[in-house]
Amino acid sequence: MTRPAELHPLLQGLNKADYCVGSLDDEIRIDKQCVDLLRRLYQDLTKQSGVSPEQAGEFCHGADYFLREFVIADRRENVFAVDASHIRQFAGHWYIIRTPEPNLKELTSILCGTAEFYRFLARQGLMTEDLVNEIASQCQELDYYQHRIEDFWAIEGDGFDAWRNACPLAPVKD
Repeated sequence: MTRPAELHPLLQGLNKADYCVGSLDDEIRIDKQCVDLLRRLYQDLTKQSGVSPEQAGEFCHGADYFLREFVIADRRENVFAVDASHIRQFAGHWYIIRTPEPNLKELTSILCGTAEFYRFLARQGLMTEDLVNEIASQCQELDYYQHRIEDFWAIEGDGFDAWRNACPLAPVKD
């Protein structure tokens, strides 16, 4: 379900193709565009959805890490091309190996913010409800991610390959 048309102008005129990463210049430009999207998410959450400024800030901070560090900088993908598999790759693998002290509390905050960001895009008519529901569902797989973290810390010998293969990262697109 989308919001009434009078609320859609928040992101009116946004072109999803402007978020395709093809070069370092694109990455820098898109990074700035994501900051703007997150500001708009914050406005939407506080003004339209009644979320407290503190909670809205936490959501934005979580989404920021997922979008700018993983999707744009590492995967070099369009933020509008994200699906549930990206969430699993991020939370079940990338976050764990890229974070000095991976923990479920921090990861939960990131995933909550990420789900909220994609719900916002759906409210703006920029993503389908079905896709966003799949993303949000994958963000709620906290038991799975907790086990991935525990299994990572329990790796011995050459066990990393088995751990990695249980939840592989897709190859980076060049």
